[in-house]
Amino acid sequence: MTVHSRKPAAEPSAALDRPQVTQLRLSAFAGHRAAVLPLGPMTLLTGPSGSGKSSALGAYEALARLCAGAELPDVFADPVACVPERARADGQRRRGFRIGCTVDGPAGPVRLDLAVQAEPELRVVGERLTRGDLVLLETALRDPGRRVVQAAWHTAGATPVTRAPMPDDRLGTALVPLRVAGKTDGQRLVLAAAEQVVVALRSAYVCDPRPSRMRAPVPAGLIGSGRLLGGCDNLAEVLWRTRAECAVRHAMLVSAVRSGCAGPVADIVAEEVEDGAVHAYIDRGGGVRTPLGRLGDGELRYLALALVLLTGTGVLAVDPVAEVPQAYQSLTILADGLDRRLDARQVRTLGELAARTCGRGHIRLVGAVGDASWAADAGASVVDLEP
Repeated sequence: MTVHSRKPAAEPSAALDRPQVTQLRLSAFAGHRAAVLPLGPMTLLTGPSGSGKSSALGAYEALARLCAGAELPDVFADPVACVPERARADGQRRRGFRIGCTVDGPAGPVRLDLAVQAEPELRVVGERLTRGDLVLLETALRDPGRRVVQAAWHTAGATPVTRAPMPDDRLGTALVPLRVAGKTDGQRLVLAAAEQVVVALRSAYVCDPRPSRMRAPVPAGLIGSGRLLGGCDNLAEVLWRTRAECAVRHAMLVSAVRSGCAGPVADIVAEEVEDGAVHAYIDRGGGVRTPLGRLGDGELRYLALALVLLTGTGVLAVDPVAEVPQAYQSLTILADGLDRRLDARQVRTLGELAARTCGRGHIRLVGAVGDASWAADAGASVVDLEP
């Protein structure tokens, strides 16, 4: 796997105090070997079919879910698929994969590296949290017969390192606040670095709108409770909510849809009818309405993606860190097939909207695209994956 990066985008000044994932490492994961992907405010992954765009996004999502406290079996439903095909088993028939990332923020650049055994049983076999040459947290599998790893974290007190067991099905970095007291400078550094990584990774929204599920009316309050699901199945319900909550944001959405959809667009309307379901329409003016169900697949995907870029964690179905103020968090949108079924005008308009949104520093975007020829005009950085 060969990686080429073009035009890494500069971080907006407003985002400097927010933890940011600036590098994704796929040391040995699926079709990737020793791949290092630089990530900016708006990053597009491109390459031919089979080059690993979707698996790269999957690795990022896996790290995000592990930082949110998920257990390995819930994150890796098919762990063997994550093992490089040519990886050979050792004498104990063990095979696995390795992923990691770098997070910049107030604690400086912090690296997280994770080694996972997929066969014969799924478990963490090693994890390292480092800042420069300083190892802040390290875990290793010492006794295969026990379902724990031995952890050691930086203390810099009377005892340089503290050791204790941790479960082998969880990410140690996410468990640090429960294990580290924070009494010494070294412990406080470990806590700060772990929090930086968790905050940066955890607020990720995986988005891939599915038009086939967006056409039907939505039972009010029963599907997403007003928060947009990753497949945007409950689009009508969320449009109903956002139209009432913020007139300015709704006007921006209408303007974006007007620029990217066919025909006149006077408004986007959502309303609850007698059956208790929420119906959404494009108001064409003069009393003419087009139900969302009549829109083409490309129009529906464009509408949903525009809404995602114009909202935030309060509207999208993500799990932010409640203990950290929103001003110190960034939402990262992971969008596979970002340009799927969109025409050239829609791609260009969506790219301009994404550039404006990411430029403000509150939202970051990592998207997989089939064609990145428009990226330079949008100010995006491009990572070319070549098999």
